[in-house]
Amino acid sequence: MREIVHRHLGKVVAGTAVAVAGTAVMVGITLPGTAGANETGGTNGAGTQAAQQTGQGPDAVRPGVVEQAPAAAKKGTGRDPLTDDEIQRVEKIALNRQLLTSGENVDGDHGPQRLSVDLADPEADELDDPGAPRRADVTFYDYRTDTLVTKTVDVESGEVVRTGTQHGVQPPLSRAENAEAADLLIADPLGAGLKADYKDATGRELTSADQLLLNGAVYRATPGGQPAVLDKCGEHRCVRLFPKVKNGPWIDARWLVVDLSARKVARLAH
Repeated sequence: MREIVHRHLGKVVAGTAVAVAGTAVMVGITLPGTAGANETGGTNGAGTQAAQQTGQGPDAVRPGVVEQAPAAAKKGTGRDPLTDDEIQRVEKIALNRQLLTSGENVDGDHGPQRLSVDLADPEADELDDPGAPRRADVTFYDYRTDTLVTKTVDVESGEVVRTGTQHGVQPPLSRAENAEAADLLIADPLGAGLKADYKDATGRELTSADQLLLNGAVYRATPGGQPAVLDKCGEHRCVRLFPKVKNGPWIDARWLVVDLSARKVARLAH
């Protein structure tokens, strides 16, 4: 646990410095008006510089124009990715009152944990139809029942055309789930090594997931491969974390697993 994986940054920094220096030299060589400044033809270096300053002459440097980015479309067409407006709308439609009051998210609050909103695949008979309806798959995880809930919403009409529930299906973890797993680990006695490594790297105490960059992978139980407390992983939502100090090294936490459903932490045997 106390192993810290360091990156060799010295060569990268040195290489960057050389690259920057090289770029500076190139800029110095190719600045407008310097090439040919001593050539004949009726204009000397001073004349060229004056022409550039007044915005005249063939080599004059004209002011740049910054154009505003086009406004994001509120509605997509065909197989275009869902727009921000469409995502917000279908998520609100999918999260009906029943699901909101009966479900539970990773923090234990009302409402299921939102995982993803994606453009749904067309039906088999719609593959060559450019006017096929746009549908969105809105995916939630209900921690109260350990159920993956997928609602398919017709983007144009707002109708929920299909609802699916699955148990034992564990899609990739959301950012909120990784953060909650880190907070549970930090608060657990098994997180002592993580906190010690963080202090060694930064000189500061680790008290919150906000201090780390987090990646996580779903952990599934294997027969006899983990402590009994993790035997339900796969049915439960469990995560192995790969934390990184912000602007610093990775910290090895691969032997620790957080069961988000049971809110417990356990250590795998090496």
